[in-house]
Amino acid sequence: MKKFIIFLIIFIIIAFAGFMLIKYKNNSNNNSSNYSGVKISAEQNTQENNNQNKNELANTTNTNTQIDTKPKETELASCSTPIIIDDNNRDKNLKITADKINGTIVKNGEEFSFNDTVGNPTEEKGYEKAGAFSNGKKIKTYGGGNCQVSTTIYDTALKVKGIEITERHEHGKSVGYVKEGKDATVAYDYLDLKFKNNTGHDIKIYASVGKEKVNVKIVKLGS
Repeated sequence: MKKFIIFLIIFIIIAFAGFMLIKYKNNSNNNSSNYSGVKISAEQNTQENNNQNKNELANTTNTNTQIDTKPKETELASCSTPIIIDDNNRDKNLKITADKINGTIVKNGEEFSFNDTVGNPTEEKGYEKAGAFSNGKKIKTYGGGNCQVSTTIYDTALKVKGIEITERHEHGKSVGYVKEGKDATVAYDYLDLKFKNNTGHDIKIYASVGKEKVNVKIVKLGS
């Protein structure tokens, strides 16, 4: 009986020891798996961050390249003339013509022509009949009002050193929106405003029409 009790005690001890050993191994495996998962997750996050940084750098580089390719603009002169005639048709003509002029680049050594840039002001192009001078008389014609745009360009060009006026005509009568003798009339195919760009650099013409004024600006392109 005593031997049996001793044997039972020894069996219980061995069984308990075996149970604890198995539990210890299971806990070790779980901890190892968790650690591996954390490690993999950290590596993935690092890789994703690296990719994001590369994309941001690429986008920044592209943006800087686009900015660098745009030529620097420096204003050389500007001029505005008041709109003193209340005529919706004339206002429409002014805006069509200003839009055609706006953004025109005249390279160094080249000549600007108002008529070549704007073209023939016809009804098909959206022009309306408005007041204009012809042989000293006031008439209604398509593109009436264009002379205010050409005059504003002329007065702006006069302020720029190196611009040579090669063709310009006066109305012969006061036009009201500019001092007498400072106007530049145009008529497609026989009266033009022309100037040559001798400034030593390319120039760009901006033209716009507001509620009260016709505005022109000439800028230098490049440094």
